[in-house]
Amino acid sequence: KAGYDMWPGPYGEWGSRKYLIASCNQSLKRMGLDYVDIFYSHRPDPNTPLEETMIALDQIVRSGKALYAGISSYDPEQSQKAITILKELGTPCLVHQPSYSMFNRWVEDGLLDVLAQNGVGSVVFSPLFQGLLTNKYLSGIPEGSRASKADSYLQSSDITPEKIDKVKRLNEIAESRGQKMAQMALSWVLRDKRVTSVIIGASKVSQIEDAVGILDKMEFTSEELHTIEGILKA
Repeated sequence: KAGYDMWPGPYGEWGSRKYLIASCNQSLKRMGLDYVDIFYSHRPDPNTPLEETMIALDQIVRSGKALYAGISSYDPEQSQKAITILKELGTPCLVHQPSYSMFNRWVEDGLLDVLAQNGVGSVVFSPLFQGLLTNKYLSGIPEGSRASKADSYLQSSDITPEKIDKVKRLNEIAESRGQKMAQMALSWVLRDKRVTSVIIGASKVSQIEDAVGILDKMEFTSEELHTIEGILKA
């Protein structure tokens, strides 16, 4: 995927044709690959026509450097436009990669509807809100954790007493379901059939094992969903 800083100066980020193609070429060289399965435009560019960005994705696919094209973090309107342009070019948009979690629900405000209407998959990232939706921060900020690092997306200021209280209450529901907090958070984002899959971002084998362990506890009762919704909206 491409969209953020690759090099200083003009065309070093965002979504220009020059940037996307150069970024793809550099990524393939670093990975020692001839092609990737999916190449994403990782964020819409406010200063580049959307047509230019989508034409670049089309070229990347047609050149054999990616099998499919995708977008990430585009809002509902931007997504619909991108999907339409790619369809007209003959390189359909395969998937959208948005952030989504119990604490970050923006995709519910139209994006999932757009994806479902167009038959585009949705593979969500950051389902654990950078680790906050786990048991990790229930007793403070552990040394070495994401929140303890200055360059982390999750800052210590994000870990408010209100959020910790919510996680504690959510954890009680998880325990009653026979799950860890992280497992329930994964099951929750997958409760909506418009969500195709989820990126777990595992750094340990145990985290992969925990993620796979949700397969027999994917369903929620209406009472559980109602209780969870009450906690999240409190």
